[in-house]
Amino acid sequence: YTLPEATAEGLNRALADRRRVVAVGTTTTRTLEHIAAEAGPGEVKPHSGSTSIFLAPGHRFRIVSGLLTNFHLPESTLLMLVSAFAGPPENPERGTEMVLAAYSHAVREGYRFYSYGDCMLVV
Repeated sequence: YTLPEATAEGLNRALADRRRVVAVGTTTTRTLEHIAAEAGPGEVKPHSGSTSIFLAPGHRFRIVSGLLTNFHLPESTLLMLVSAFAGPPENPERGTEMVLAAYSHAVREGYRFYSYGDCMLVV
């Protein structure tokens, strides 16, 4: 990934102003949360790098406060990421329950799954 200067400044302003940062996709989510971990308690800085961060229920999201994503394969790491985002870190099971309920609704209503399917906004 590459975090350009203008994007780093925009993220820092949004976080300082307590505005919502909506990630479009799980790759963006992973990248932003990796950047937060790298920054520690300070502001994010422009840079390039790679990440192998694994986000699972219980993770405390530091940058991402909204997620637009597809309906992912059952039992996938991406579904775990969405479940982690949907629930509070102090009650990680709640996120999994909410995501599985959304998936049940999607199946009943005939939503399209996977990369070219329907998507959901989680806030």
